[in-house]
Amino acid sequence: MGTAFVTGAGVRVGSAVARALGRAGYDLALHVNRSMEPAQALAEELRALGRRVWLYAADLSQPGAVDELGARVRAEHPALDVVVHNAGLYERVAFGAISREQYRTMLGVNLEAPFFLTQALLPSLRQGTQPLVVHITDIGGERAESGYAHYTVSKAALIMLTRALAVELAPHVRVNAVSPGTVAFPEDFGAAEREAILARIPFGREGSVEDVARTVLFLAREAPYVTGQVIAVDGGRSAQL
Repeated sequence: MGTAFVTGAGVRVGSAVARALGRAGYDLALHVNRSMEPAQALAEELRALGRRVWLYAADLSQPGAVDELGARVRAEHPALDVVVHNAGLYERVAFGAISREQYRTMLGVNLEAPFFLTQALLPSLRQGTQPLVVHITDIGGERAESGYAHYTVSKAALIMLTRALAVELAPHVRVNAVSPGTVAFPEDFGAAEREAILARIPFGREGSVEDVARTVLFLAREAPYVTGQVIAVDGGRSAQL
């Protein structure tokens, strides 16, 4: 089936994407930052299925770490079939309180890391079979929400990067984005805040990380003519004005 590289693969969406790809037959190069323990458990689970799994640790807010990670993965995996940029930062800070450090860290992880990792891995992608790059974006990349200015800017830019690379890397490398809505509430969201968000979702409920994983798998296996697209996985929330 080939090899897939997934960033932020230790927990939540990244773990679900890695598990879905592994169960579909892909060998996996998995990146984590602080979630090495759950990533090791996931690796053992997938190895039990006969998959080969490699683990890489790197802080994607550090440009040198991004460069080192890209060089290692390219050297150890001369052919890649799927690259999923899932790792990301999410934080609520009032616009007037966002520091330059917070802004740069947000943009570094959510935009610059996918940009430069794809650049570093391009030789490996070009050796893949129908290679695919997937950016995990967010409904916030297209709809502003108070308190998340640096986050929404980073995701909006990632959506444009999806479209730019789809044009530039065609016809061999496909580039798409999957845009989750509410598939896993942040731990600091209270009951009232959760209910307010659910009230804005036509489906009236939270989605799941598996919903996102299935969409990535669809792009990898069933959509060879789809590129430059952003697929919303949000229960209809983005369809509303």
